[in-house]
Amino acid sequence: MLQPVKIALGQFMGRYFASIVPTTKPLEGFVARPLAKAIAWAPARMIDAAEEMLSLWLRSDLENAPTTPPELPAIIVAVAKDYTPTGRDYTRQVADRQMVMIPDDPKERLFGLRAVAGDVRAQVVVFATDEPSAHSLAAQFLLFLDETENRRFEASYRFAGLDTAWPVQVESPDMPAMSIATDAKNLTILAIDLTLRAEIPLFDAPKAGEPNDGKGEPGTDDPAGYPLVQTVHVESAEAGGKGGKAEIRPYEVSADDGGAP
Repeated sequence: MLQPVKIALGQFMGRYFASIVPTTKPLEGFVARPLAKAIAWAPARMIDAAEEMLSLWLRSDLENAPTTPPELPAIIVAVAKDYTPTGRDYTRQVADRQMVMIPDDPKERLFGLRAVAGDVRAQVVVFATDEPSAHSLAAQFLLFLDETENRRFEASYRFAGLDTAWPVQVESPDMPAMSIATDAKNLTILAIDLTLRAEIPLFDAPKAGEPNDGKGEPGTDDPAGYPLVQTVHVESAEAGGKGGKAEIRPYEVSADDGGAP
């Protein structure tokens, strides 16, 4: 459920990487690298032991060749395992199921939708052998966060063969870059905490054997939608004919005639 948020965060960090201005000699080499050799993911944990994460980075095989230590500076990104619903003073979850059509669905199917609003904690940690490079990377990241268009990004969710974009808000881009203690004398570590407020859709469609619109196959990646229009049979009594006899006339209500008999 949170994987699209992580993917979107990775793309967000790629945009930051493309914006970096090298202000020191080490940063000239940093920006010349491919993204994958400059920014890495920590495996499913927060940076509670920064030097351990750096050690994993230094032992990683980025070249598919005999191991050579990756260069510094480097940035490692981590996402916490915990999850917290977003506070009700900020937003509310869509807990009551709504019936919706996904925009641009050529089949115009009707699906159920609820939406989760959750806070995801993340950390961006800068490693550099020189203090000026670490400060520059951290300061430029905080500047990147302060840019209006970077206060939020979008995560893509796929359902019924269709992609929909849902917002992820970056909370409080004025957080500090905290220095992390290390025994290495030639290493500077700065950590930036982020809270990502994500809106996460939960779509549903008719299961096998349930009424559907016949526009897909229940239980597959191309599901049928819920019935959009159901025919309603009504009998109305109208006075007419000779002798004032009532005439019973059945009629149908449908979307085509706007409900007129």
